[in-house]
Amino acid sequence: MDEVRVVPVCGIPDVHPGDDLGALIVSAIVRDERRLGAGDVVVVAQKVVSKAEGRVVQLDGVEPSARAKEWAAACGKDPRVVETVLRESRRVVRMERGVLIAETAHGFVCANAGVDASNVPVGSVTLLPLDADASAERLRARFTAAFGVSVGVIVADTFGRPWREGAVNVAIGVAGLRPLLDYRGCADPYGRRLQSTVIATADEIASAAELVMRKTSRTPAAIVCGADCLGEGSSRALVRDRSLDLFR
Repeated sequence: MDEVRVVPVCGIPDVHPGDDLGALIVSAIVRDERRLGAGDVVVVAQKVVSKAEGRVVQLDGVEPSARAKEWAAACGKDPRVVETVLRESRRVVRMERGVLIAETAHGFVCANAGVDASNVPVGSVTLLPLDADASAERLRARFTAAFGVSVGVIVADTFGRPWREGAVNVAIGVAGLRPLLDYRGCADPYGRRLQSTVIATADEIASAAELVMRKTSRTPAAIVCGADCLGEGSSRALVRDRSLDLFR
């Protein structure tokens, strides 16, 4: 790997339920007089994937439960949002200081179970895609058909991190690439065998893409060139097994 380049995909319009997101991204790439090359990875923001797939909830139609009302009062949140979070949660991990951390049906542990009010009209929230790997695979098939080359796709969302300030983009959906790079058994420059080093390549690519996508720039996709990671895999490989998790 000589270099990695990250290129924003500009000019994608607002996305609405039922829109052909793949076609919108292809049109934006072509309009910018670009093409996808073999081995490129397209990183797409979860928000536009959720919008296109109709994973948008109008809060006016949400009736909060007694539990949601109690928790909302305790953490200073809209009870309709809390109710939506509870519906999207497999398990509530912690609620403290106005923050609600939950485990989703996908196995992700994140704030508000991925329920988010940013970049959507007031009075609505988005949910995570039901199956972001399948979403990524549909986009990958569209890009491969349009440009005639093998590419990878990552659906990325912004997660906070324990023990670290600031949030980073991570991969919640993966298609056409290896999400992990396993160095175990390899020798370091001093001849020592590595025993535990496994790099989350998909997360690193997602984070790199955010540098040009930004949260406020209306740039929900980016192309990462030179990552050299095409292959088979899914986001499930990035979710640590309960038996190995020291913090559950």
